[in-house]
Amino acid sequence: MTAYVLSEVEILDRDSVAAYKQEAPLSIAKYGGTYLARDAVPGAFEGGFNAEERIVLIAFPDEAAARAWYNSPEYQAAITTANGGLRRRLFSFAGLPEAPKQ
Repeated sequence: MTAYVLSEVEILDRDSVAAYKQEAPLSIAKYGGTYLARDAVPGAFEGGFNAEERIVLIAFPDEAAARAWYNSPEYQAAITTANGGLRRRLFSFAGLPEAPKQ
């Protein structure tokens, strides 16, 4: 079952985040992940986001792949590269099972 990783990101240091953005996609692809949204500036129906906040949404083949990516040496190196340049909330969750084909 597809698993999704959702990140609410606040950019604190653009230079650190620029370096992170070079490394993170390589690790995501290595573990079967695909960006569905990246650096998205959300429109808020309720609540709000400040001008420095972004949304990232990634799909992985399953929860095991998402966890393997997050805990991988490649992604942990990317986080180190970010060097505190971002603040975020990061979530993973399973998608709905596919509906049977008729």
